[in-house]
Amino acid sequence: MIHFTPTPVPDRSFSRSLQGDRYGLARQRGKIDNLLVGFITAGVVAIFGSVLYLNLSVFNNLDELQAESRVALAPAPDTQTSAKAAMPQASAAPSADASVAAAGAPSAVLASGAADTAPRANSAFSASAGTATAAIAPTAGGAAMKVAFVPPDEASLPNDGFGKEVRRGEDLFNHTQQLARKYVGNSLNCVNCHLDAGRKAHSAPFWAAFGAYPAYRKKTGEVNTLAERIQGCFEYSMNGKAPPLGSDELKSLQSYAFWLAKGLPAGEKVAGAGYPKLAKPAKAPDFERGGKVYAQNCALCHGANGQGQRAGGEQVFPPLWGAQSFNWGAGMHSIVNASGFIHANMPLGKGGSLSEQDAWDVALFMNSHERPQDPRFTGNVADTRAKFHDTDSSMYGKTVNGKVLGSASPKAGGSTRKGT
Repeated sequence: MIHFTPTPVPDRSFSRSLQGDRYGLARQRGKIDNLLVGFITAGVVAIFGSVLYLNLSVFNNLDELQAESRVALAPAPDTQTSAKAAMPQASAAPSADASVAAAGAPSAVLASGAADTAPRANSAFSASAGTATAAIAPTAGGAAMKVAFVPPDEASLPNDGFGKEVRRGEDLFNHTQQLARKYVGNSLNCVNCHLDAGRKAHSAPFWAAFGAYPAYRKKTGEVNTLAERIQGCFEYSMNGKAPPLGSDELKSLQSYAFWLAKGLPAGEKVAGAGYPKLAKPAKAPDFERGGKVYAQNCALCHGANGQGQRAGGEQVFPPLWGAQSFNWGAGMHSIVNASGFIHANMPLGKGGSLSEQDAWDVALFMNSHERPQDPRFTGNVADTRAKFHDTDSSMYGKTVNGKVLGSASPKAGGSTRKGT
């Protein structure tokens, strides 16, 4: 016999109570879940917003840095701009087509001091690793544009064999008299015309020279390397002798130029390279006006007689004419070059304070004084002028105060070499 036991019927009141409790618990869980989802969503939104803000900030800062570092880009000027400024009241020397108004004005003008007192430019793009950069922008027509460039900071120079060579080159650049005496025939140092250790824009900076050579030069009639260009500086601007190719002096100077040019874009026209080319003056450059400008703005450093200032046996401010200055073959003897340099850099630390007319006048005044002979001298001033100085920008062979410039020049300090 099978015994059957029926399933007891549960208490319905208890079941309803239990279901109610479960339902209430589920409802509370739902509230908690919704709250957690809300917190998580808010957190994700906050994180996303922060990342977006940081990205926008970085891009905005980069745009601002680029805007601050970028020089206004404009087509490069014609470097062959002529300074066909007629010289007033001129009496021509034999074979010379122009000369200068002669007057007994005070002595002379130009060239830089022993070191530029203006602080070196810093840029957000001069990297701590030593790689300087340049901002480049093409023109609509594809024409060459000038770009801004900042040489690397000295702190980035490596402490290795190459860094040692670069430092020697910089020392030689700043103290040419002491470190390359056997090749120097006057009282100048490289830094006198290439300010701030060759860094300063618009004073023929040394970093620009590295990127500019090899190049054809009208002066030599052939392609010159950077080493040959530096040799020419010793022969003309330093009125000395060219260091031999491969010499320690040339090796150090080229290493210094290479390092300064680190990051310089190849083949680009760079803002600040060379000396500025001023527009043709409204009035022809004048000796008497230039003498007044010199007395008021230049004599304090360069002396009333143009022989500069010495202290402790060293030349502090360079001579602008006479036996201890650059010779008639140097680029600074050109009124075009000298006026651009003066306007951009003189008086020292106050570049741009002179008017362009004043710069033209004082450049003519400075270069209307005798200086060492051109190393290419043929033995005759008129013939030498016809071959090497046949331009209104050169005072060589012109008559000033009754004397033909170049006829009483001290002997050039170096020998002429092909390719300088």
